[in-house]
Amino acid sequence: MFVEERQDLILKQMLEKGSVRVKELSEKFNVTEDLIRKDLSTLEKAGKCKKIYGGAIPTKQNVNRKKASERKTLNLEGKRVIAQKAIDLIKEGNVVFLDISTTVVELARQIAQQNLNITVVTNSLEAVNLLISSDVNVIFIGGELDYGKDGFVGSLADQMLENFHFDAAFLGVVGLDLEENAVYTYMAKDGVTKKMVIDRSKIIYLLADHEKFNQIGNYKYSTIDSVTGLITDQRLNSVQRKYCRKYGVEYLD
Repeated sequence: MFVEERQDLILKQMLEKGSVRVKELSEKFNVTEDLIRKDLSTLEKAGKCKKIYGGAIPTKQNVNRKKASERKTLNLEGKRVIAQKAIDLIKEGNVVFLDISTTVVELARQIAQQNLNITVVTNSLEAVNLLISSDVNVIFIGGELDYGKDGFVGSLADQMLENFHFDAAFLGVVGLDLEENAVYTYMAKDGVTKKMVIDRSKIIYLLADHEKFNQIGNYKYSTIDSVTGLITDQRLNSVQRKYCRKYGVEYLD
């Protein structure tokens, strides 16, 4: 096996399990522990992991901002899986908030298709467009067009949200850092709006595909222990489950 191939497999295992141990990798690849340590050092220099005592953990990647048109087709099947899980949490007559997120858009699509007897409050342009053709009651939050040009944020949007109380809120994320108990988005205005929704919601679920667990953004808008649960598209690894139990949040994986 080539060195690069072994390092790719080590990184894959690290991302899947949340951590790797030198001794276990040495036995798995039938090489010395010193050679594994060199592999981990190479991966650390490349910014792909952080060495810890006896092993390593993956580093969080700070992703660049992308417009909605660039994000909407990424991991589309995973977003659909998440939306299918999320819609089962909505009860008849609920007042539900849907925020600006390409994953949340898939939830809006399924709400429209099922023509649920609920009220949706949203600042997402695409969510509104999907719901127009249904009988779902819709309240649109206006304000300043966000950087992705897919919804509204800012002080005007926040003023409209002040007097609401939501039965449930479904929010997108740019990244999750379980170790640091942090939930990220790209920009502060979007984060402030999301935080206002959290403070005004009975239950709050974060919709995050598996890649979001290895990413961070530029603005922390919540702690993980401030929400009800996480909904994702793939089974969480043992480390991620441990943190969810620590923070007392549900996880639908």
